Amino acid sequence: MVSGQLPFLGSYFAPMSTAVALDFILLAAIWGASFLFMRLGTLEFGPLPTAGVRVGIAALALLPVMLARGLWPQLRQHWRPVLFCGVINSAIPFALFSFALLSISTSLSSILNATVPLFGALVAWQWLGDKPGASRTLGLVIGFIGVALLAGGKASFKPDASGVVTAWGILACLLATLSYAVAASYTRRYLSGLNPLMSATGSQIGAALGLALPTLWLWPAQPPSATAWGALLGLGVLCTAVAYVLYFRLIERLGPARAVTVTFAVPVFAVFYGVTLLGETVTPWTLFCGAIVLCGTALATGAVKLRI
Repeated sequence: MVSGQLPFLGSYFAPMSTAVALDFILLAAIWGASFLFMRLGTLEFGPLPTAGVRVGIAALALLPVMLARGLWPQLRQHWRPVLFCGVINSAIPFALFSFALLSISTSLSSILNATVPLFGALVAWQWLGDKPGASRTLGLVIGFIGVALLAGGKASFKPDASGVVTAWGILACLLATLSYAVAASYTRRYLSGLNPLMSATGSQIGAALGLALPTLWLWPAQPPSATAWGALLGLGVLCTAVAYVLYFRLIERLGPARAVTVTFAVPVFAVFYGVTLLGETVTPWTLFCGAIVLCGTALATGAVKLRI
């Protein structure tokens, strides 16, 4: 049976203060909007330039804050692992999600994004020897069953009526979440103990450097509209720079284990934005499979524990 550790109840999720709860909800709302902004940006910029401009803007927004905190010497000392982390934690997944949004909805991509903790647990198990217990293992099984059901109902390598091949978009999302998972274990192994603001800023610089040439090579011939530029500005400043600040503040106030549960709320906002602002349709099957994924993720992260 459940041990009483449900969101905002019990010892694991002790009641939040109003200020912390507002930060939690605001961060979920901001990250939910990132799928909307990526969709709007990538239609005109293309996947790689969208990701490149995003991390470039984020790096420029975070750099003055990092310098004001006197963290430049720490970045100079650890620049190699920090910059590399930016490639696997931002450049690769941001580009993959941008590519995916050319063929699948923002709602579906946000639900697939919620599998990050599932892949994270598997990578940590294989790489760091962090073997999950029975309850977390059950969560992994449930979560991946939900992904299989969701992908099985949506993925097809045959073009639909509009010529879209959805399977590539779903595969890109899953590769992006795997990249996030590898980056999490890499960070734990090589960047542990470093200032998170320095790591965040340095990683965005690394991502920007990694995507600089592809962004220039694939820059759209047709000048993007003001709407597309606005979307990338929102991605870089709001969904990356500001979101990092909020996330680090949540980590300080709640601890990393509780802060990561914001992942559960992100699809709620992403689905809402997709339906209301983009006119997307969400089927009951998608919602059902999404619920299975989130339940599995809750168990895999330890947010809900079963006595087995």
